[in-house]
Amino acid sequence: MDLESIPGVGEKTARALSELDEPERALRAGDVARIAEAPGITQGRAARIARGAIRREHDDPGGFLATDRAREVYREVLGLLKGRTVTDYAAQRLETVYPSPSRSRIEEVQAFAADAIDRDYDATVLDALEGVEPLATPGDVRVRERCLATTDAERYAEAREAIPELSVEVVEDAQGLAELARGYSTVIALDESFAGVTVDGEVQVRPDALETPAEVVPERPLAFFARNRDRLQAAIAVHRAADLDPACDLDALADGLSRLDEDGTVAGDDELDRLTTAVDDLDAATGTAESIANDRLREAIREKDVTIEGSDLLSLVERGAGVDSLLSRELADEYAAAVESARQHLIEALDLDQGEAEIARRAFGDEPTFPVERDEDAIGRLREELTATKERRAGRLKRDLAADLADQRDGARRLVRDALELDVELAIARFAREYECTMPEFVWEPSGTEGEPAGFAIEGGRSPLLDEPLAAIDPVDYAVSGVALLSGVNSGGKTSTLDLVASVVVLAHMGLPVPAEDVCLRRFDDFHYHAKTQGTLDAGAFESTVREFADLAQGGEGSLVLVDELESITEPGASAKIIAGILEALSENGATAVFVSHLAGEIREMADYDVTVDGIEAVGLVDGELEVNRSPVKDHLARSTPELIVEKLAGEREARFYDRLLEKFE
Repeated sequence: MDLESIPGVGEKTARALSELDEPERALRAGDVARIAEAPGITQGRAARIARGAIRREHDDPGGFLATDRAREVYREVLGLLKGRTVTDYAAQRLETVYPSPSRSRIEEVQAFAADAIDRDYDATVLDALEGVEPLATPGDVRVRERCLATTDAERYAEAREAIPELSVEVVEDAQGLAELARGYSTVIALDESFAGVTVDGEVQVRPDALETPAEVVPERPLAFFARNRDRLQAAIAVHRAADLDPACDLDALADGLSRLDEDGTVAGDDELDRLTTAVDDLDAATGTAESIANDRLREAIREKDVTIEGSDLLSLVERGAGVDSLLSRELADEYAAAVESARQHLIEALDLDQGEAEIARRAFGDEPTFPVERDEDAIGRLREELTATKERRAGRLKRDLAADLADQRDGARRLVRDALELDVELAIARFAREYECTMPEFVWEPSGTEGEPAGFAIEGGRSPLLDEPLAAIDPVDYAVSGVALLSGVNSGGKTSTLDLVASVVVLAHMGLPVPAEDVCLRRFDDFHYHAKTQGTLDAGAFESTVREFADLAQGGEGSLVLVDELESITEPGASAKIIAGILEALSENGATAVFVSHLAGEIREMADYDVTVDGIEAVGLVDGELEVNRSPVKDHLARSTPELIVEKLAGEREARFYDRLLEKFE
């Protein structure tokens, strides 16, 4: 697929899309989330790009919705669908479903929708969907406690490009390697020549490191799962609640995610937790140990009666001895006990093992001093030991976890994508059930088979555009083949009938179920819906309107035209003549059209052919309210509201005046 051939995609956007894995698949599938992963492309723009790619794929020229009101109806029914989504993704994904004249596109969406409306769902599934979002790209990973080492400048450049997460150092010999090992918890030597070299610290000789970056930097694959942990856990919950067929082992993925923190560190390992806590608490524990020793020693000094002979005091002074010598002589046991209490506190507070405890004991020396002070060198060695041990264990755990999750990445992506697509399907299913929809039957080539309708036939339709509960909406049956006038009383439902036809036609050409018991219609090339004009038009606007209908009348037989009270554009007499002329042209061209008009009788008289006139008939007036049969009656000019009122008055009173008025309606 030539990306730049997609409408709205220029050179820069094409470059961004080409960075995706399988961009053509994402475009053909309308995978908005995947397209939005391309640099600089938002989900809204991704939906527009996907729509353009779909149009190109199905040779759809666009322009099916030919008027403002037609486009409004589409946005309204689309809004009803989007209002039943849980995720932002599903709402954007539905933007790629649009009314099209292309048979292949309609059938493609119909197949998707047919599966969707069979989906079962409950509150558990919808609640689980709340946490699902498109996968995020992890930020740059940087690992500071590990480095790569090489003696070769070329190898150095390769390493920096292959594994940018680690520092790469150039060394000349084993001594340089040893120096690096003192500054890093792990040094990975890339040269075979270092095999067998023994140095202090953690040094791994891995000539193949650049070919197996996930083993050297497990943080790289783990960053993806850490960044998307909550999204993946939500997708797992959706699959379990909806009983979907998963793209990977849910238990294995869930277990791996449970061992991973949001920051990419391994969770749930007691030994790693112990070492981490020990490093974090070392300074505080050492300070407390000092205080314990000094408090104990101070108390011992207070309670101790020390007697010094004059000759002994003189001897101490002559030797320059101070309090340390006095402690050594008089309080040796108390000092030893105080230091031991400090050592024990440090070991117990940090939960040190035997080897670590030996280093910790050196933090407080045996030589008496007051106050008791830590040995900073010993504390430093303990910190290094704990940190190195922690990093080695963390590295091993990360490698093990990365290995466990490595094969799950593609499946995890599919898992989230399937959960998001389920939300799209459930939005269609919820709409279909709430409006008692059915899949429409299309007549693809109506002119080719005798007896097939050239327009539409709706049974038991309820307009989704009415702001009423479904149970309060009277079902409507209406069928039109060719051109028809629709007459009826004021507030009888003529405009609602047009809206019903419009919503059925738009949804059907989107490939979606329609709000009716049964629908059969032809495939239309374009859809024109002209709403009622408020007031008469000035000369310029009138001319523009007539030109628009002139262009429409010259169109092909594949047009559907709905017009609501066009007579309001000018004087009634002139309007009837103009509408009659428009109907003649549309009929000659084989279009399907419904014109709502209060001048149906006058228009029929002025037309040069037998115009079909249907009527929404009022049964009568009940308590001042119209009682109406909402389904248009074929070939019937409906009586107007004034006629019904006069008829009612004539029946109630004996007055020739009302009879005279009634005669005028005949």
